[in-house]
Amino acid sequence: MRSLDATDARILLALDADPDATVVALAERLSMSRNTVQARLRRMRESGALGAYSRRLEPAALGYPLMAFMTLSLSQREGDLAARQIVRIPEVVEILATTGDGDLLVRIVAEDTADLYRITNLVVAAPGVVRTSTSIVLHEVAPNSVDGLLRRHTAESR
Repeated sequence: MRSLDATDARILLALDADPDATVVALAERLSMSRNTVQARLRRMRESGALGAYSRRLEPAALGYPLMAFMTLSLSQREGDLAARQIVRIPEVVEILATTGDGDLLVRIVAEDTADLYRITNLVVAAPGVVRTSTSIVLHEVAPNSVDGLLRRHTAESR
């Protein structure tokens, strides 16, 4: 993945401000050429710096308003097998390998607590899952955002 520069950060901030903006509109707003904006967006997509559009989707819009984080402790022999099975559960929207008390941190979305119970049973059934601990999100205080990092990146290069 290539590093982003201040120009890339400015383009991304402009897209955050107007996600439906065309490349021409972004170029005008940023006083850049259309080719520059288009080439940079393409490079960011191809390098993996820009993720899939579906990552912007709020699961609640699909009927999954409940979010929970599950910490999993895995058998060292079957950890990879467990991860491969858990990733196939549609309501599992993120899996992170971690240090500390658990081996994986899993973000799950669910319709309600009864649905979370069903999903938990699917996770626990994966081979190698030794122990779980679940925390239900009560309120999203600050959504996942890199806006502040982008603003700092543009300010530092001036």
